[in-house]
Amino acid sequence: MSVINKYYRRALESVVKESFENNKVVSILGARQCGKSTLVEQLFPGIDSVSLKTELMVLKAKTNPDSFIRGLAVPAFIAYAHRAPEIFGSIQNVVDKNNFYSQFILSGSNKQKLDEKIKESLAGRTSIIEMNGLSLREIFEIDFHKHFVPTQEYLAERKKCLKECKDVWFYIHRGSYPELYDNPNKNWEEFYSSYVQTYIEKDVLVDSQIKDITAFVRFLTACAARTGDILNYNSIASDVGVSAVTIKEWMTILIKTNVVYLLQPYYNSHLKRAIKSPKLYFRDTGLAAYLSGWLTRDQLERGARNGFFFETFVVNELIKSFANEGKDYSKRLFFYNGKDKTKKKKDKDGNTVEVNIDGEIDLIIEENGVVYPIEIKKKDMPTIDDASAFDVLDKDTGVIRGMGVIFSSNPDKVFLKDNLVCLPIEYI
Repeated sequence: MSVINKYYRRALESVVKESFENNKVVSILGARQCGKSTLVEQLFPGIDSVSLKTELMVLKAKTNPDSFIRGLAVPAFIAYAHRAPEIFGSIQNVVDKNNFYSQFILSGSNKQKLDEKIKESLAGRTSIIEMNGLSLREIFEIDFHKHFVPTQEYLAERKKCLKECKDVWFYIHRGSYPELYDNPNKNWEEFYSSYVQTYIEKDVLVDSQIKDITAFVRFLTACAARTGDILNYNSIASDVGVSAVTIKEWMTILIKTNVVYLLQPYYNSHLKRAIKSPKLYFRDTGLAAYLSGWLTRDQLERGARNGFFFETFVVNELIKSFANEGKDYSKRLFFYNGKDKTKKKKDKDGNTVEVNIDGEIDLIIEENGVVYPIEIKKKDMPTIDDASAFDVLDKDTGVIRGMGVIFSSNPDKVFLKDNLVCLPIEYI
């Protein structure tokens, strides 16, 4: 008999503890099976807990929410809380009567439903924490919890606890769900097949009016095939065979259930020609690989979409570095895709020539009035030309341009010039 005997310490542990000590309610939001319940059980052993995973428990909670909540001994943990929004008013009544912190911990995978009920019943009473799948820091058990920002101070501090990632494509293909690491023998394809089926049954059908499940699966697959791309509703609609309006509605479901993230474009008055559509990223590269039909690690690394998967993985690791510190990244992380396609430079003979540039910056971190441009390249040997689009930020007179970064497959940190460094992913 196989048993789960490994718990990966989560970077959020201190954030959850501190929040629970200073709030009446803590709400942990994250994708299905990302480890929310396991985290709470590890941090608060013996806490009175109940799960609304089964239909029977959901029925009990919805039928008589006051009685259901009164039956719990505070402090209490309620998993899958989004499935019975009727309990939120009852929780409000309890926490308002008790003049102390640390009363309830709620968890759920439906961000929109929890957000709506929190704003309605628990505004000012709860701390909201986002939880993601395992990060490389957590998998490698690295005790470093600062969000990535490429300053000299960060790079020096991060260097002290680096651990080599010998095969990043194993982790890109494996994905980030804890169960796949708790049990190394877990069949990858079987896990994701079950995950998709459960996700559709429990997260999609329960909370939506979708009738054509086959079309929704095609939509899910079409989105996975576009991870790392500029979002184009019409293109997806053409592939799926439904209207663009329907695609927009379905995209909202993927966002609110933490399956995808839309990275917003960087824009200000000095960059008027920037594209305004967001970029689509799957939250888990393993799930995206399964849906896209890349069933082995080698197939994925050699596949036509390998650069997009590498980019998706790096972007997710950067997001986790912020979220695991309890920081809001939605107003700090952007990308840029402009329409300036040429620049002038000197050729080898000293002549001024126009050269094509891609006009795209994969990621921009904006913090404290400084912007840090980031390029993500799968190749081993990036060059200064790979960061040529960074110059567009010099037009942005309202901010300071900080250190530029190229993440690549090169295992070494290499300065290409004073304000441009090539980094391996271990520095995230």
